[in-house]
Amino acid sequence: MKKKLFIGFIVLVLVVLGVLYQGYQKVQTFAHTPLRIDQDTLFKLPAGTGRAGLEALLVRDKLIAGGRYFPWLLQLRPDLTRFKAGTYRLTKGMTVLEMLQLLNSGKEAQFSVRFVEGSRLQDWIQTLKAAPYLKHTLKGKTPQEVMDAVGAKDIPSLEGWLYPDTYHYTAGAADLSLVKRAYQLMKQQVDPLWEGRDKTLPYKTVEELVTMASIIEKETGVGEERGKVASVFVNRLRIGMRLQTDPTVIYGLGDDYNGNLTRKNLEQPTAYNTYVISGLPPTPIAMPGKASLKAAAHPDKTPYLYFVADGKGGHVFNTNLQSHNQSVRDYLKVMRAKKNEK
Repeated sequence: MKKKLFIGFIVLVLVVLGVLYQGYQKVQTFAHTPLRIDQDTLFKLPAGTGRAGLEALLVRDKLIAGGRYFPWLLQLRPDLTRFKAGTYRLTKGMTVLEMLQLLNSGKEAQFSVRFVEGSRLQDWIQTLKAAPYLKHTLKGKTPQEVMDAVGAKDIPSLEGWLYPDTYHYTAGAADLSLVKRAYQLMKQQVDPLWEGRDKTLPYKTVEELVTMASIIEKETGVGEERGKVASVFVNRLRIGMRLQTDPTVIYGLGDDYNGNLTRKNLEQPTAYNTYVISGLPPTPIAMPGKASLKAAAHPDKTPYLYFVADGKGGHVFNTNLQSHNQSVRDYLKVMRAKKNEK
């Protein structure tokens, strides 16, 4: 009798173990099942979400099928229950287990916004408005309030003082935080350049260096020309000759600029029109990149006072007005030839 009871007990234990093993295998199969998505998907996990809440969200968003395996998986893997709130990027082919590992890692989805060299402050504001998953806090703030918030002191404007680069952020980040990072990064670039600049340059303040860099940025996109362009403007400043650079006129026109710069525009007085004013404009006219900042701090040493586009993407540099006028005629000839080819 005892022997039969013992055999019965063993059989029962084996059955239970078999059932448990089958259950374990099913949980493992579930863990390695891909999520029900066919493209990258953003998943937001609110703060304070527990195990049951997470399962409900996953079922609601049809990322997993309903069933009893999810709670058992968390029972078997308690190390995967410390998930962190945030917005996560779930990728095609990601398994349930990989998703839980991601939620526990806290590595939220990264978004990015690109600010290009030569863009203006108003361009940045529009870019930030269109950036996804940003918290928009700039609306309603005055320029001075924005400057105070980012810690900008002793400069009249943020124009020119935000470093062009690609900035990464997570969902819910404030637009103001990106502006602050861009300002701090520009300061990191400018401060050592100002300290190490050619001390013979006719700049009274670091603001004037950044203003010069912004003009260089707008005048040429050819890297090897920046030092020459800088030399032309520095040479003009030294002899009291007006800079006469079109980008400053365009900046001063603001929204009145329609894409066509006329002689009337060149003669129209504004604080930025360097055909009318002497010296540098009152603020930068764009966000300069590192190469233009370096050119402003260490321009080439040349005798040039003039330059004009060559119609091929670069510029021709001259020391006197007569040669410059000939270069202008050559440029117009090239442009007419291109127009006739169309």
